Parts: sequence; C-alpha cells; structure tokens
Amino acid sequence: MNRDFTVKKYSELLDAFKEVDYSFQTFRDFLKQPLERVVILRHDVDKVPLNSLNFAKLEKDKGINASYFFRSVPYSYKPSVIKSIEKMGHEIGYHYEVMNQANGDVYKALEMFNQNLVKFRNVAKIETICMHGSPMSKYDNKELWNKFNYHNYGIIGEPYFDIDYNKVLYLTDTGRSWSNEETNIRDKVESPFFYEIKNTDQLIELILKKELPNQIMLNTHPQRWNDDFLRWGKELVWQNMKNQIKRFVSRRFRR
Repeated sequence: MNRDFTVKKYSELLDAFKEVDYSFQTFRDFLKQPLERVVILRHDVDKVPLNSLNFAKLEKDKGINASYFFRSVPYSYKPSVIKSIEKMGHEIGYHYEVMNQANGDVYKALEMFNQNLVKFRNVAKIETICMHGSPMSKYDNKELWNKFNYHNYGIIGEPYFDIDYNKVLYLTDTGRSWSNEETNIRDKVESPFFYEIKNTDQLIELILKKELPNQIMLNTHPQRWNDDFLRWGKELVWQNMKNQIKRFVSRRFRR
C-alpha cells in the first residue's frame, strides 16, 4: 500500500526537489537574500509538535533548513521542542490567531499579539510571523494589520503579505490535499499558477519533469504526516470530518 502523507513520502518529496537542483531557504532567509531556484520550506505547527521535531531532524540530516511557525496554544507551544528545532538551524516563527482569540476586537488582539510575541522571544529568535487560518472562525487573523503594522514590532515578514505570488508558486497541504479549494478557507493566495495535484506522488512527478516554477513556497502541517498506521489512519478520519465542515463553511462564504 502506497500511503500518502507519511514521513517517508515527505522525505521522497524533498529528495525530488534536490534531484532537479532546487535549493532550500527559510522564509526569513528568502526575504533577506532570495535564491533564483528555491523552495521556501514552511511548516505550520498547529498541533502535535513532536511530528514537527521529526520533520526538523529529517531535514537536518539532508542539510536543509526550514521555517516552523508555532501557535501560542498549549498543544503547539512547547518550549523544549521549539528550542530543539532552532538549535538544528531552522527558523522559528509565530503562528498568530489573535483576531479569532479576541473575537474581532483589534485592540485586544494587538495586546495579545504583543504578549505572545514576548513569550516566544523568551524561547527563540522571532523575526517572522504567519497567520493561522482559524477556518471555523468568522474572523480573518490577517485583518489585524489593516489597522496596525507588524514591522513596528521587529517583524520583517508575513508570508501572506511579503511574497510576490505572481513569481512564487504556493503549494499547501491544507485539507490533506495539494489542490482542494473547497476545504481551504483562508490558506490561499492570488496567483497565476494553477496545478491540479491529486496526491504527493503526482507532485513529485511534476517536480521531476521540471514543470514547476523556479521559486516555490511549500507549506505543510506536520501533524498530518505519520508513518505509524494507527496515527496515520486517525489523522485521515479526523481530516475527512473537518473537510466536510469546511466545505459547508466555504459554500457559505461564497454566497
């Protein structure tokens, strides 16, 4: 059985990029000095941070650095894991969701953002942030920056604002798929690129055929990727249930 969304499959994905001469950069490094043929590796640590630690070890063994964005909630924010990942050479970022947490109150949201930023900076160097989609919430966390400016808080970039997606292909495993618009509420960008990618094997095929652009941001959620069959199956069932809800929400948003 050729299961998708395993750590083994993720390793094969990284190897495919390397085989056709892509380099890898963290989001922070890309902002400072972007390479011409590059994969910006971004991981959103929504939960199960030990899965992210396994990803970080795998990438370190391959000589690859990535960006890991942690939420402030207890099942994501684990200082020992954050420190271990940073020591491997990876970037740590803050995966903020304060508009959702503050029920849309922008001033309360900013206060929470500052408090969480201090908490993270007591553990790791934080120069970039990335919004958490909060798909079940009516609040878009990016809207905090309609009123405030994150650059005033020592932040150099946010992926949804500081990358030109006319040049950079955005690939995300949101919804446990590489191209599932109905289950992707907010984790999306305006872009001229479109690929119908059913699974990771098909993505690998596109990579090896050199059919993708030179600059790519690859976003994964490591809790989705499991070699252990029971954990893999549990994640599959849970994600399918979430996708049904997200399809309903997505249709309501389009009305």
